[in-house]
Amino acid sequence: MSQYEPTPVRPPVALTIAGSDSGGGAGIQADLRTMTAHGVFGTTAITAVTAQHTRGVQSSTVLPLEEIDAQIHAITEDFDVRAVKTGMLATADVIDLVADHARGLEVPLIVDPVMVATSGDRLLDERAESAYGRLLEVATLVTPNCDEATVLTGLDIRDVETAKRAGDRLLEQGVDAALITGGHLPGTDVHDVLVTHAGTRVFTQPRIETRATHGTGCTLSAAIAARLATGDDLETALKGALSFVHQAIREYADVGQGPGAVNPAVDWTD
Repeated sequence: MSQYEPTPVRPPVALTIAGSDSGGGAGIQADLRTMTAHGVFGTTAITAVTAQHTRGVQSSTVLPLEEIDAQIHAITEDFDVRAVKTGMLATADVIDLVADHARGLEVPLIVDPVMVATSGDRLLDERAESAYGRLLEVATLVTPNCDEATVLTGLDIRDVETAKRAGDRLLEQGVDAALITGGHLPGTDVHDVLVTHAGTRVFTQPRIETRATHGTGCTLSAAIAARLATGDDLETALKGALSFVHQAIREYADVGQGPGAVNPAVDWTD
């Protein structure tokens, strides 16, 4: 055989439906880096284009609904998509569109309910907050931080117990499982709370004292989706993804004039 004969590989495919971050630290850019790090071929449907960097969001433009629809159709008609994750969806119409597509896909759907950037800039209009209920009805897992879970449930999350109650309330909205991430809660450790119909599990890791957390939610949800695409069960995927993100924060990318960003290219193994 000639040394120039092709030797193709067949990686599992995942789809991210999210916004573009021009600074590269979050959004589809972080999602694709994370999927590649897990041996998964990442595809995209871009919902919005943002001008942002490590210090904040400068502007945001939502793409026309028909263009978002066309992207999702293009990917799902050609690729054997094994898992889907969502990020910035921006408007109620986009959320409804994604929910309609999700009902026809028999693969895991991970919903990262992106509402506010790490910098504090709002990435979701107010009408869209109530629309998330329709997406949760068809989701496998939702991964809100404490602030996002408060918006989705109306509960004030102060500790693990209130996070558990928020998870129960999210299950009542139709999602199969909820992971309330605990990075916003005080303490020397970070407690991420998984709530399913089978019970509750708390994942605990030591807190890393850094402000370079831009892209954490995107990277986590992309890692979970990637691991599900490779065949992990949910709890195995969560354990591996949380470990990956912990290392990506510890060895963050010191770029830009702001605090930096999580580093999906970190040298990491299970």
